[in-house]
Amino acid sequence: MDLQTTIYIGVGLSFALYIGIAIWARAGSTSEFYAAGGSVHPVTNGMATAADWMSAASFISMAGLISNMGYGGGLFLMGWTGGYVLLAMLLAPYLRKFGKFTVPQFIGDRFYSKSASMVAVICLLTASITYIIGQMTGVGVAFSRFLGVSSEVGIYVGMGIVFLYAVFGGMKGITYTQVAQYIVLILAYTVPAIFISLQLTGMPIPQLGLGSNMVGTDVSLLSKLDMVVTDLGFGQYTTTTAGSTLNMFVYTLSLMIGTAGLPHVIMRFFTVPTVKDARSSAGWALVFIAILYTTAPAVAAMAKLNLHGTVNTAVVKGGDLYAEESSIKADDRPDWMKRWEKTGLLKFEDKNGDGRIQYYNDKPKSEEAAAKAEAAGWKGNELTVNADIIVLANPEIALLPNWVIALVAAGGLAAALSTAAGLLMAISSAVSHDLIKNVFVPDISEKNELLAGKIAMAVAIVISGWLGLNPPGFAAGTVALAFGIAASSLFPAIMMGIFSKKMNKEGAIAGMLSGLAITLFYVFAHKGIFFVKGTEYVDMIGGANSFFGITPEAFGAIGALVNFIVAFAVDKVTKEPPEHIQHMVEAVRIPRGSKAVDGAH
Repeated sequence: MDLQTTIYIGVGLSFALYIGIAIWARAGSTSEFYAAGGSVHPVTNGMATAADWMSAASFISMAGLISNMGYGGGLFLMGWTGGYVLLAMLLAPYLRKFGKFTVPQFIGDRFYSKSASMVAVICLLTASITYIIGQMTGVGVAFSRFLGVSSEVGIYVGMGIVFLYAVFGGMKGITYTQVAQYIVLILAYTVPAIFISLQLTGMPIPQLGLGSNMVGTDVSLLSKLDMVVTDLGFGQYTTTTAGSTLNMFVYTLSLMIGTAGLPHVIMRFFTVPTVKDARSSAGWALVFIAILYTTAPAVAAMAKLNLHGTVNTAVVKGGDLYAEESSIKADDRPDWMKRWEKTGLLKFEDKNGDGRIQYYNDKPKSEEAAAKAEAAGWKGNELTVNADIIVLANPEIALLPNWVIALVAAGGLAAALSTAAGLLMAISSAVSHDLIKNVFVPDISEKNELLAGKIAMAVAIVISGWLGLNPPGFAAGTVALAFGIAASSLFPAIMMGIFSKKMNKEGAIAGMLSGLAITLFYVFAHKGIFFVKGTEYVDMIGGANSFFGITPEAFGAIGALVNFIVAFAVDKVTKEPPEHIQHMVEAVRIPRGSKAVDGAH
């Protein structure tokens, strides 16, 4: 059976499974639509949370970015893992104890203000839509490879499927489909990694293979990779950081606290019956997430080595990387390269007209590498590989069996669809429940509230799909921007809402607005107003990364700091919260022996 047919069957079977589950677990009421009726088992919820968490950015893009950035790419692992722990252990149980379905509901009740709730809705929509842009980029990559079309067409197809999938199921349907999606995506991630680790190091466990010697040699895999990439003019794989040390620190911090403010993951802790179950499911989710996150560095390094080994035979056989015969002939390039060229995500250009492919850093810091390239007659790097395709192309690069490649295609689609659906739920409930029902039309019927939620989903998909056609960065980079927006706006308000009984509504509102405004100002300066190309104003702020060399993806931590400072400053000059609010905050923080705060949908 040929590869494309195998992929169609693999992806088709996985879709049939998801649709079957979605129909079986279809939501019948608003409670089931928004919180799955609050009756999901902790282990099931842990698995669904892991699938919700491991988006296209984690599955498709993260290993690609680590592969491109080397050691510096590890900040995604540190930031997202640390953030999840912060969310699961420090915030989720308290939020769950409030008994509210959504973050705006929590902020509205805790800060006894509809205005605070509305500001939270604005922050949530901004972060969620930016997040979905990243997901739609990933959906486009996955569908383009799956269907053999351009990434633009892939996004259009993905938009339609995500919409149908999220609208029919609601939170109940999404929860049970995410369990199936977790199983598919974790197998899709680990099975190829085991095969490739065995090929390269003889070690079946990829995490250990990363530190093992290459088969038949006494050279470790990472040492070999360092030798290859530095010889070709790239930075050393195991030491290169993402910009300055300060930037790497605030980038990691931004991802970490942004995670804790992300609404679609917080919502998952409302789907279990009790606060104890919320803690338990958070622990299970961490276990399930760790399986993928600890595999990613191995996938990244092995894919990088295999990619270089594919286009330069001296990587595998030894010898001079700059020798003419080391670069493969363009006509002999493997089929997987031709297939990805159709998507526009892999490009080859024969700059020196020698009919061979030279893949190297044509702007190296090393004078030796530059001299070698010039002596060899190389006229510039001829191969461009989008970081987002590394994981999906990995089994093809390693020449693994067709069924493994089909499994990875199904896993990539599962990852992108599961998170996009979770985000759409967060947007839907923010608009229909927090905005329309709580503020504008309090007596809206349940039926019309659900309809409004579905319309909000449709509008969000159209906007994010359109922006996903020209994303502000790779999937993981775009998602990092969303984390920065959540970090600067929602995270401080949630933290202060739980841990500072004296924080009042004026402080919280001023903090959220100032944190969001300054972060968007810096991000839009680099990426364009609302990410529309051509509207950047980076010169106005003194050039790119002008604030101490901090990149826009890392700026969320600075926005959060501004949020805290403004909130406490305003709090000092305005009235304290009412007594009953202060007592409620104290009651929620006591783990045992206190009645949970009453709350209902």
